[in-house]
Formats: sequence, structure tokens, C-alpha cells
Amino acid sequence: MTTISEFPSAHPASTLYQRVLGNRYDELAPGLRCLHERDGRHVYRGKVDIVRGDGLLSRLCAWVTRLPPRGRGPIKVEIIAGDGREQWTRRVGTHSMRSRLWEHDGLLCERLGLVTFGFRMAVANDPEHGQFIDWRVARVRALGIPLPLSWFSGVHAREYLRDGRYRFDVGASLPIAGRLVHYKGWLDVE
Repeated sequence: MTTISEFPSAHPASTLYQRVLGNRYDELAPGLRCLHERDGRHVYRGKVDIVRGDGLLSRLCAWVTRLPPRGRGPIKVEIIAGDGREQWTRRVGTHSMRSRLWEHDGLLCERLGLVTFGFRMAVANDPEHGQFIDWRVARVRALGIPLPLSWFSGVHAREYLRDGRYRFDVGASLPIAGRLVHYKGWLDVE
């Protein structure tokens, strides 16, 4: 099992999201900040709907990044945070999807399986989501090899509040492969 000390080094002065979002972090609604300002181990439960692509290439890409299988039901998310870094383990049924997150060059970096993403994070507003955290792909490496950014224009993630609940909406589509996954749902964060 990965421990927090196995992450690339980070500055301990603030949480990961505080570092990546800077002054915009303070603009976030308390329900969004709550999930991202806790050190230690925390477990959140909720519901998720997952749609997966059916093509061979889509399934292969999803396997490489350990994406969850198609389905609907409970999700359990364990977050271990400290020293400005985080490890997320999402459990849907018997499937576990682990990722490690840290800050590098102003990007939120996330390693999923054999792939490492660098996301540019922003705080935005729209009529559907209200205030949300927007994740935009700025860099991708597979086994350390840079991949063309244009391949990842179909990758998006948002975190927002609705009806007092923390919500997430994540989608990934690639040229030729098509949809890899689209999952959305909510977590109880207290």
C-alpha cells in the first residue's frame, strides 16, 4: 500500500488544493473546501453512475488507468492527505481505483495507473453547476513519455455542490478510442 511519504516532495505550508488554487481557494463554498482541507485519513460514502466505452481500444485505455467498471451504486472514497499531497482510493463494488495527487509547476498532478496527468485548476461558475472547481488537462505522460495534449481535449472533471452535497462529474474520451468513462455522483462530506 502506498503511504503519503512515497509522494514527490511538496511544501507543507498548505493543503494541496490551497497551493494549486491559490487565492481562489478562499472563494470556494465551505462544502467544497471541507473535503480538501483535512489532513489524515478520511472516508466518504455516496452514490455513483458510471458509463464506459465498449470498443477494444477504449477498454484497453480504461484498464491502463484503472478506471471503474460500468454500473450504478455505492461508492466509498478514502483520502489520505498530508504535507500538501493526497492519495485517493475510490471503491465501487469490488473495484478499487487509486490515484496519487501532488502539486508541480502550479499544476495538480494525478497518477492513475501508468498515466500521470497535470491539471490546471480553476474556480468557475455556470447555471448548471453554480460554483465549481474545474480541472483542465495541461500535461499527460504515459510511462514518463509525454503525450500530445490534443488527444485529451475530451477529458474533464468538475467538483461542485448541489442540494448541500459534494458532487463530482468526470469524463474521458480520446480520439479513435471514443468514450473511456463518464462517472458522476455525490459524497456525504461532513
